[in-house]
Amino acid sequence: MILIPLLHKLTKRIIDENQVICIEDLKILKIIKNKSVTKDILECSWNEFKRQLEYKAKWYGRKLIIAPINYASSQICSNCGYKNVKMKDLNIREWICQKCKTNHDRDINVAYNLLKLAIENYGDSSGILFPS
Repeated sequence: MILIPLLHKLTKRIIDENQVICIEDLKILKIIKNKSVTKDILECSWNEFKRQLEYKAKWYGRKLIIAPINYASSQICSNCGYKNVKMKDLNIREWICQKCKTNHDRDINVAYNLLKLAIENYGDSSGILFPS
């Protein structure tokens, strides 16, 4: 498979450039029920990407934080913490927080929330963290 060498290069670069990495623990089978994202998710080999990050983080002594499946990274306003339950719909790409009126791009908001999670959990001494 052509994608495997690309994933090795990408995960190695991520490991080389970062001491702490935070990703989501995505349940792919649940996500691919949404027909609009099925092809993209299956083509990106998420589980292989995660597997490579896990073993390389251990190998190179990096901290890999895996956000728990119930962490609502796309629903939480990264500015004020308000939880927008309407964001469960993957087709909604932008939203405005009802509480603080911040305009969010879904993916950028997720990235900020994962960054906050990583900062909150950085002090743990294990290689891979599953915050509770």
